[in-house]
Amino acid sequence: MNVNAPVTDFRALPDLAGRNLGGSVVSANDEAFAPRENLITPGRAVFDPSSFGPEGKVYDGWETRRRRGSDTDPWDEAVVRLGAPGIVRGVVVDTAWFTGNYPPEASVEGHDGEGGEPPGPGSPGWEPLVPRAALEGDCENAFAVTSQRRVTHVRLRIFPDGGVARLRVHGEALPDPLMLDALGTVDLAAVENGGLVTGCSNLFYSSPNNLLLPGPARSMGEGWETARRRDGGNDWVEVTPAAQSTIAVAELDTSWFLHNAPGWATLRGRAADGGWHDLLPRTALRPDTRHRFRLPDPPPVTAVRLDIHPDGGMARLRLWGAPTPAGREQLGLRWSGPAP
Repeated sequence: MNVNAPVTDFRALPDLAGRNLGGSVVSANDEAFAPRENLITPGRAVFDPSSFGPEGKVYDGWETRRRRGSDTDPWDEAVVRLGAPGIVRGVVVDTAWFTGNYPPEASVEGHDGEGGEPPGPGSPGWEPLVPRAALEGDCENAFAVTSQRRVTHVRLRIFPDGGVARLRVHGEALPDPLMLDALGTVDLAAVENGGLVTGCSNLFYSSPNNLLLPGPARSMGEGWETARRRDGGNDWVEVTPAAQSTIAVAELDTSWFLHNAPGWATLRGRAADGGWHDLLPRTALRPDTRHRFRLPDPPPVTAVRLDIHPDGGMARLRLWGAPTPAGREQLGLRWSGPAP
């Protein structure tokens, strides 16, 4: 699959709730058949038809007991703390493998609980992200979200009960400007700091969002890898930081890519006027290596494009720097949110 235009499908955006980004299922009112933590496990759900345990059929998901109509609240719910708070652009309620026991309907709400305890069921401030909607079984039920509010937690409600394999909360992380100020030099490409993949030439084997995840990759499968090119061209990925920034050090990490790392790489930055300029000239890369390059006298940039020659895989891309004063002001306005 090739993506030569800016990302438009919300499912191409990072999953802000994912365990690999630090997400956590902080509460659920019922998890009789299958635990809530499965909701945010990376990767697709798996199914073993012969697997049964003391509580019944073992599912790779979250499953509640059957309701009998006498409950005060006719739903079950789970609350997820996002690994990277931000603006939600879409939600996927995945009912994979749940065929006769999936919820007929679900809703999703968001809450900004920064700095406090996880919001409880009766806490004020929950805002609808996905109104109550019908679900299909064994299906990725995708819902676009129009809210512009930054959220730290989401609440999934299923009506009346049943099983959900995965909950994906796709969006754009929005970091706290005061936190970035306190940290000083940060990885501006990191998802948790607002880094976002805004273009990519090829994602045949894996998503370029993996480049921006926290921590080192633990296998080749946790990086970005392209198909083998046969046309003489090269592959690339474009990353946009949360605001205009100055980048002092770039880290190009080919860990785990022993026989399929790129041969060379270049970095270019986009200026505020839209023009592109060189940050790192064409440079040879080694396999299974964390390369760090100091960028002397870097100009302010609004986006960075990594070109790999001709193709291959990379574990992580780190862009160490800080927002410019103009970028800091821009980020502060986004943090304040839309006007009421």
